[in-house]
Amino acid sequence: MKKWSRHLLAAGALALGMSAAHASDNDTLYFYNWTEYVPPGLLEQFTKETGIKVIYSTYESNETMYAKLKTYKDGAYDLVVPSTYYVDKMRKEGMIQKIDKSKLTNFHNLDPEMLNKPFDPNNDYSVPYIWGATAIGVNSDAIDPKTITSWADLWKPEYKNSLLLTDDAREVFQMALRKLGYSGNTTDPKEIEAAYEELKKLMPNVAAFNSDNPANPYMEGESQSGDGVERFGLRCSSGWHAAGGRLAERRRYFLDG
Repeated sequence: MKKWSRHLLAAGALALGMSAAHASDNDTLYFYNWTEYVPPGLLEQFTKETGIKVIYSTYESNETMYAKLKTYKDGAYDLVVPSTYYVDKMRKEGMIQKIDKSKLTNFHNLDPEMLNKPFDPNNDYSVPYIWGATAIGVNSDAIDPKTITSWADLWKPEYKNSLLLTDDAREVFQMALRKLGYSGNTTDPKEIEAAYEELKKLMPNVAAFNSDNPANPYMEGESQSGDGVERFGLRCSSGWHAAGGRLAERRRYFLDG
């Protein structure tokens, strides 16, 4: 648990200057994070070791996080965990402040492969916290995971009203773009329009969009398949299986920090 606490301290510098409103409250940390990104008991352990109370709130998408922070002109949080492209957006808009890396005693322990990326050169504004890949999660009680080998399989008519998709437009569009053989980072209007048309065809198969607690519908038998997220550093205990390792197309990787 102490190892996790150190990780929290390192990541905690991400937006330390974000909230002038809380600057004088040295015994409280206002933390805004993705759902299920903090192991049970971690925040309590952090408070026990440091004496700092954590006021913890969660969000389901970068868009929700960004919109909420925009409504608080004086800042509302000390620490947030945006994805790469939102780190870039927020630093350019002056929503986060530079990090004093001299205070991050474990910064040198971070994987160099995760540092100094184009969205934040030299990691002046962010520290990598969680990375992972988008994959297909399968309810193995209803479907043999070996039969899912491509994103295109989700369009099969037998999956009508049985898919759970991540509540993230960027992720969902990436899925359709990959199905069509296009780059997930394309800016070609024709390719994006084609992906949109593919998603319209997929809608009869979609039962729900859920990023808050996507494992529950699988566990309760409400969904058979859908795009999920494998987060390296977090353990999935829901009982559903990821078919992503067998996908014909490349998976999309992400980094939040």
